[in-house]
Amino acid sequence: MIRFVLSALAALYLFAGNASAQTWPSQPLHLIVPFPPGGVTDVMARTVAQRLSEELGQSVVVDNRAGASGIVGAEAAAHAAPDGYTLMMGNISTLAINSATFAKMPYDPVKSFAPISMVAIQPLLVVVHPALPVKTLQELVALAKAKPETLAYGTAGSSIHLAVEQFSTVAGIKMNHIPYKGSAPAINDLVGGQIQVLFDPFSSVYPQVAAGKARALAVTTEHRSSVAPDVPTLAESGYPGFDVSSWQGIVVPAGTPQPIVDKLHATLVKILGEPGVKAQFAQQGAEAAPGPPEKFGSYIAAELSRWKKVAQDAGVKPE
Repeated sequence: MIRFVLSALAALYLFAGNASAQTWPSQPLHLIVPFPPGGVTDVMARTVAQRLSEELGQSVVVDNRAGASGIVGAEAAAHAAPDGYTLMMGNISTLAINSATFAKMPYDPVKSFAPISMVAIQPLLVVVHPALPVKTLQELVALAKAKPETLAYGTAGSSIHLAVEQFSTVAGIKMNHIPYKGSAPAINDLVGGQIQVLFDPFSSVYPQVAAGKARALAVTTEHRSSVAPDVPTLAESGYPGFDVSSWQGIVVPAGTPQPIVDKLHATLVKILGEPGVKAQFAQQGAEAAPGPPEKFGSYIAAELSRWKKVAQDAGVKPE
């Protein structure tokens, strides 16, 4: 009898899910961005939201909910109704590194969300103030070794801080860390000479390189950027195997009906394959990176494990 009741409830749940998926979407959607407007994650979200609106026939409203390295917005997304009307543009911070740097998290990057797809990936750019007497990464490392803890480097967010800690460990150097709440003030201080070194997403800092106000030494991904093909990778600069990317991807609250997940995924893959969208991403130094939900879920889990180890090895204690 109990088995019959459970089977009936399961069938009823499946029917309800399929029924809601057939009429979905029947109202506007909200795409939560856990960061302020203007940053790379926000730019990617707005590009995708516009095309999702057109494809789904409903408005997709970008909802910026910044705070606590993205935790405020991610918590809101995790606790939203799993009905397909709340999405989140997550990234390396909200879906991976925060778990390595915060002792208590109000959501679980794996259990609280259902992955839809990776959206984009882009390198970090290692830049220095033009007055610093280095023109290559090797020269920067040599200077940092000659003058330990005197070079000031800036980072905007825990994800980039951990990336620099990982590089510093591999390179055997120590620099003076200056944390910033966002890329804009960090870049301003680099251009102004208050800091000498900056690791930042390509799209944020490359305009200063193009304007001659900063010097690019390397990108942190396996391959060079098509926007700046003359800038070598860290591997080409003597650090093989070093590969750090800034990435974004869309997730929905766990429990969202599978038919809705499937429809969202198919629509998103179509959008990310469009030449116009790829071109908009390329202007940001990013590459569209769609893939199956299962692959994105595995990637998130791998990044969680990776950055927890990096934090432990660097002696970073969760706050």
